[in-house]
Amino acid sequence: MDEDRPRVTLDVGAEECPLNWVRVKLRLEAMADGEVLEAIVADGAPAMNVPRSAREEGHEVLRVSAPVHGRVRVLLRKREVSGGP
Repeated sequence: MDEDRPRVTLDVGAEECPLNWVRVKLRLEAMADGEVLEAIVADGAPAMNVPRSAREEGHEVLRVSAPVHGRVRVLLRKREVSGGP
C-alpha cells in the first residue's frame, strides 16, 4: 500500500531510552498529519516503549517488525488533528 509507505526513515537504534522516543516525537511533530514515519529502534525495551509512547500520543502504530540484527522497524502514522472548534 502506498499510503503506508514511509515518507521519512529515522534510525535511532543507537540511542538510549528515552532519547530514542524524544527524537521520534520531534520528527513526527515536523511531519504533516497522516504521514508515515519509519523508525528503526533497538530490540528490547525501545521496541516496546517507542510504539507504546506513540500510541499514548495518539499516533497510529501501523507495524512493528520482528528483530533483524538487533534492530526493529516501527511504522508510525502521525495523528490527524481536526481543525474544528
